[in-house]
Amino acid sequence: MHDLAKIERLYFIGIGGIGMSALARYFKGQGKYVSGYDRNETELTRQLVREGIPIHYTDSIAQAPKDTQLVVYTPAIPEDHQELTFYRLGGYEVQKRSEVLGWITRSSFNVCVGGTHGKTTVSTLIAHLLRASGRAATAFLGGISVNYQSNFWSDGPDLCVVEADEYDRSFLRLNPDIAVITAMDADHLDIYGTEESLRQAYVDFALRVKPGGMLIYKSGLEVLRKSVGSKKADYGLMDQNADWHAAEVRIEEGSYRFDVVAKEGTLRGLSLGIGGMHNVENAVAAIAVARQLGLQEKQIKEAIGSFRGVRRRFEYIIAPGKGKPEGPVFIDDYAHHPEELRALISSARSLFPGLPCTVVFQPHLYSRTRDLAAGFAESLDLADEVILLPVYPARELAIPGVSSELILKRMKRARVVCLGKEDAIDELGNRKIGLLITAGAGDIDALVEPLRQNLERTNP
Repeated sequence: MHDLAKIERLYFIGIGGIGMSALARYFKGQGKYVSGYDRNETELTRQLVREGIPIHYTDSIAQAPKDTQLVVYTPAIPEDHQELTFYRLGGYEVQKRSEVLGWITRSSFNVCVGGTHGKTTVSTLIAHLLRASGRAATAFLGGISVNYQSNFWSDGPDLCVVEADEYDRSFLRLNPDIAVITAMDADHLDIYGTEESLRQAYVDFALRVKPGGMLIYKSGLEVLRKSVGSKKADYGLMDQNADWHAAEVRIEEGSYRFDVVAKEGTLRGLSLGIGGMHNVENAVAAIAVARQLGLQEKQIKEAIGSFRGVRRRFEYIIAPGKGKPEGPVFIDDYAHHPEELRALISSARSLFPGLPCTVVFQPHLYSRTRDLAAGFAESLDLADEVILLPVYPARELAIPGVSSELILKRMKRARVVCLGKEDAIDELGNRKIGLLITAGAGDIDALVEPLRQNLERTNP
């Protein structure tokens, strides 16, 4: 491990990624000189620039700083990237983001949250519980907290909350004192090959819990219960056999009211103001961690009540209006896995049962679309109408025969069509909408503002 105190200049290749930008903000806050490259300008990169981090958007050796001491890159960067190749051949110190994050958290008490879905909300909620309770901590998050408008903050170095990313086995470089595992569904099969290999990686992550630490995991993940010998507890939504679970869940005035039951007692009268029953379950996981960290019942109840969620996680773009049962309601979400889509659509429909549901979905990665097309079709069939956008390639080249049509051909119930982004805006711009959901991890968020404007114009 390097002495990070001696490093004064860092360069980030792929700085616009959510995990990379959090790390860049950390070093900027340490008084280091930070700069970076990204393929596309986004609102996040513009915000980094406003914070004093220069960024360029062309893969150019001429623009790559020659006096940097540490180059940090994301594995999403292709191996033939000119700048990355220049630094590697030039003898510079080049490290993956996960390795550097491991260095930073080596000596701190770490709460590391992993899972194929749910980890961003759980980690953000844990970090919010701590901050709202006055407990000093550093947070490295995989989403933008609506409360704080950032994916990073540092109130103290001794306790870290870290979103543990399974892509490229990054989370196996972390050293948790408390590990949380929210789900282990098949994903990233381009990396792992099989679901069994993915599940084994989660077991390996759980085994990295430090001596005396604790594993908190979603009930039903039997491989963890059987194979991990450390102190552990499970949680579930309303699974009464779980060590932590919700009870008396009800909807009142647009919020979820519920109790959380554990062996050591019951926390009563909690209120969560973000949508989705899956978020009640996420809250149960976060509360289990908070109790392990010594937070008191009053602190937890107040912090849960003030939590405003994570941007693009069941985010209301147009919130339900009082006296307007016909809508429109517009929800934007990062969901890019079949199980995430299932939770998103079913939760939205349960909240707004009288509204016809239209989903605009952008598949993310050709490999994921190929591997999980049947699951996507089954989840999207929960909607009344679906518009499928072209696959967002991200780090991948096109795979012959793989397109959004693979999902369309497997759908059986919902009305479905494949459209480009501009055509989707036009299609939805001139008719009444009840419940609209946009979902995906690519650049579908660029549609949110024009869709919002159209909906407010045509659905006054």
